Amino acid sequence: MPPESVSRTNNEGLSCPIELNRDVPHVTLAHGDGGRLTRQLVREHITNRLANVHLQSLDDAACLPQPVGPLAVTTDSFVVTPLFFPGGDIGSLAVYGTVNDLAVSGAHPCWLTLALILEEGLPLAVLDQVIASVASAARRSDVAIVAGDTKVVPRGAVDGLFINTTGIGVFHSPVPAGPKSLTPGDELIISGPVGQHGIAVMAARERLSFDPAPHSDSLPLVKPIRVLREQLGSRVKAMRDATRGGVAAVLHEWAEAARVTLAVEQATFPMPDELRGLSELLGVDPLYFAGEGVFLLAVEPGACEAALAILRCHPESKLAARVGEVQAQQRFPVTIRRALGTTQPLDEPTTALLPRIC
Repeated sequence: MPPESVSRTNNEGLSCPIELNRDVPHVTLAHGDGGRLTRQLVREHITNRLANVHLQSLDDAACLPQPVGPLAVTTDSFVVTPLFFPGGDIGSLAVYGTVNDLAVSGAHPCWLTLALILEEGLPLAVLDQVIASVASAARRSDVAIVAGDTKVVPRGAVDGLFINTTGIGVFHSPVPAGPKSLTPGDELIISGPVGQHGIAVMAARERLSFDPAPHSDSLPLVKPIRVLREQLGSRVKAMRDATRGGVAAVLHEWAEAARVTLAVEQATFPMPDELRGLSELLGVDPLYFAGEGVFLLAVEPGACEAALAILRCHPESKLAARVGEVQAQQRFPVTIRRALGTTQPLDEPTTALLPRIC
């Protein structure tokens, strides 16, 4: 592949929608017709790069060992633009987003399916780079891609590449009781800085020049969550990754489910100086922007310090902090104590501040 063909996928060459260069090998409609070209595409550009026994036979269904415990199943589709952004890409995002949904639900992720919708004209080098990222993210998350599907659609029908991943895991007892179990006195913890993914995608999409450029926090949360649950058990009452709608959306969902008020303090949210400066410069509140490597946690009264000690031992959650508490239901479902000392209601997000961030 000529260097100039690959450079367009680097951060400096971000393009939205993708510019389709006809001079490089690319996906054609014939790759989706089910014949020889389809087999070549699947074997040479997908299954060989994912490399596991489940995919080698190309059967219609994967044969999986019987799990010990109830199954957890989740699915998500990824349409992020641009496909590549500082700190990640659509491939790693598709893996981490799904394994994190399983982890915060109280399940250990085991297997993933991978469905690709490819636009006619997509450079094969882009597909190769995305699949390599999927493979790397799956290894890091200790999950196997066991089945998949590939479709090719005409030019203009999608924006380069869309991905759907379905995750299968096994629930391990005790499973968190969920937000309906929240009661006054419970404590709220955030595992790291908020809004990093949304701000990074926005900067990449709009080609905003910052030094250093904001990076997505996209990463797997499986390890810190597993240790947290192993050591605190049922003292962990609820967990949720703060993706679309950010922390603000999660807080409102929980407050409505439990019919309580969640009170948080702005100053306690971990916020690197560069992220705080970017938020102020762009005029956005990071509590409303998506993170892909951060989760909100509610624990029983008295369990906060133990939870923080566990989380801070893991690089994925080393900046974990207590950010608030559950109170009896008041006029507003979520309140925030701002830096100047005033307490205000925190509005619920009604529309996405930035669409297509995952």
